[in-house]
Amino acid sequence: MKLNALVLYTTIALSVLSYPINAEENPHQHHMMAMQMDKSGMVMNENKDKLPKDCPKISEDVTIKVTTGTRFAEKYAGTVFGLDQHQWQVKPCSRVTVEFTNKDEIRHQWMIHGLPKYLYPQGMFHIELNGSGTKTGTFIVPNSHFTYLVHCDIAQHMEKGMKAQLKVGKGRGDLPSIPGISDPTFKDNW
Repeated sequence: MKLNALVLYTTIALSVLSYPINAEENPHQHHMMAMQMDKSGMVMNENKDKLPKDCPKISEDVTIKVTTGTRFAEKYAGTVFGLDQHQWQVKPCSRVTVEFTNKDEIRHQWMIHGLPKYLYPQGMFHIELNGSGTKTGTFIVPNSHFTYLVHCDIAQHMEKGMKAQLKVGKGRGDLPSIPGISDPTFKDNW
């Protein structure tokens, strides 16, 4: 009996994971964030065409190819997880496509906060992979000079090196503790 219940719950969970959750396609899901999810991971709050209020048009299309894995942490003392790049720069009103590749067999994310909440629930765009593979997602930045934190929100991944910054326009300086970019807020004695 317990085995049958486990099989049933597993079947339901897998069917939910393979069903795209998108508020535009399913108006009854308006309380949920727009997600495209499958067993390999997800893209949350993708936006390919809705302009921020302060953007008259798309200024440029940019593709950012990002690779993550423990091997990218090797050159930064005290880190375990890493990205192959820690900074990107785009023009205001850019449409940014992120091609996120995970070289590890563990879960990693590419997450950015602070985007306009009227376009991105909780001001967030997010790509996640449940292990090795690649996922692609797109978002549009507003017409302002700003430096956004990009990170992995899995417990201890950001603290152990998975953080970067996206500068829009001139940005607003460098964020602290970005590997290879800025000094740590609290220096360790390595």
